[in-house]
Amino acid sequence: MAEPLLHTDDGHEDEARLWAELVATARRTVADGLVVGTSGNVSARIGDLVLVTPSGVPYDRLTPADITGVDLTGRQVLGTLVPTSELPMHLAVYRTTDARAVVHTHAVHATAVSTLVPELPPVHYMAGALGGPVRVAPYATYGTDELAGNMLRALAGRSGCLLQNHGTITYGATLDQAYDRTAQLEWMCRLWLTASSVPGLTPSLLTEAQLTQAGERLKGYGQRR
Repeated sequence: MAEPLLHTDDGHEDEARLWAELVATARRTVADGLVVGTSGNVSARIGDLVLVTPSGVPYDRLTPADITGVDLTGRQVLGTLVPTSELPMHLAVYRTTDARAVVHTHAVHATAVSTLVPELPPVHYMAGALGGPVRVAPYATYGTDELAGNMLRALAGRSGCLLQNHGTITYGATLDQAYDRTAQLEWMCRLWLTASSVPGLTPSLLTEAQLTQAGERLKGYGQRR
């Protein structure tokens, strides 16, 4: 059994709040069709603690008592449920970026695209929100350091990538942002598959300059406090 971390009451409240948000996000991936069963996983970082969905447990069964957490080395420090087998990918993102949340799915259109091309063709300007054209990380067995390494190379300068014959991974400053990037990536993959399936026609693609311009504009998108 993992030893509990030493936290103040406020720290415990923050962890409990973040765990509730994480479980809600994981359930949303299932409700929105991005994940089937327990095939995806979600994590969020608070300080040097990473809260992560456990392996093989349906999200609708998770309770506050099931909180699962590891430190940045992967040592379990909260809970008794075994963390997701994809933990190496999540930790690799946290060690190398400023991410505070990571979402991994097996979304069907994105996974289909990952089997067809080395990079998602830039069919829509929302690719700019992920840093540019979305790359495909070469295939490696799930849960391995090799997969985590392939993913990091595909993520260079990006906040999301496809995993060949596997799925997607995105990160953000919040769970909502990481989830939105996942949903946008799946939508862009569906768009490209739909447009490229029309006989005799080829989808128009955006230039690198157009994506860069869109990315700059998207940085200021939304309501300002």
